Amino acid sequence: MLGRFGRLLFSLAIIGMGVETLISISGHKIVPVIPWPPAILSLAYPVGTIFILCGAGLLFQRTLVVSSITLGVVMLLCGLAFDVPRHPDLMSAPWRTNVLEPIVIGCLAWLASGLGRVPGWLQRTSRYLIAFALIVFGIAHFQVLTFIAKMVPGWIPWHSFWTVFFGVAFIFAGVSFATGVLQRWAALGVGLMFALWTVTIHLPTLLKASRDPDSWSDVFIVVALWGGFWALLGDLRQPLPHDRA
Repeated sequence: MLGRFGRLLFSLAIIGMGVETLISISGHKIVPVIPWPPAILSLAYPVGTIFILCGAGLLFQRTLVVSSITLGVVMLLCGLAFDVPRHPDLMSAPWRTNVLEPIVIGCLAWLASGLGRVPGWLQRTSRYLIAFALIVFGIAHFQVLTFIAKMVPGWIPWHSFWTVFFGVAFIFAGVSFATGVLQRWAALGVGLMFALWTVTIHLPTLLKASRDPDSWSDVFIVVALWGGFWALLGDLRQPLPHDRA
């Protein structure tokens, strides 16, 4: 049940990214963060179209594999080819948001097609990249603890505690994906974290600044991560190919 719901959320978020990319073009400047290339107007149209087509394709079994592979490749290229040269600092905020987030979404897309539908090496690479990103996200919670704590809504107590808690949770989830231990629980927990942040942080911000493309981008990204991790729950009941060897 959660797996199907997660795939639906992931697909709708990707479609939302594509729509936003196409309608938010202004002059020679495209939406920041999505789709993460430099400000070249002509790139926005094919990337936005690919997002929409792939997001829709993820909803149907016949087009699931080609859509997941295509989306993963585009996301990986967006993160690596366009942003790594501009943000070389691994632990910087731009690296986490502009590089690692699209890479994680791309890896979740590759895994969305299910075990046995993509090569084993691609499944393993996706999980290791996800593990690396989650550990970096966790460490960042300690690097900028005060800043992240201020993002917690005022009606929620113990801001620093929750910042530390989620930082530790990210690190443990990363280790889980890297080692193959308790991966289903890790995917469930990480998806739940992004679900909570969607409801408590990003949606309220969007309601206050609905004309800001960044606010829409943040919502689509966090929903894609929420849905993408929950979409893994069904497949993670089974051992991975390299675990059976």
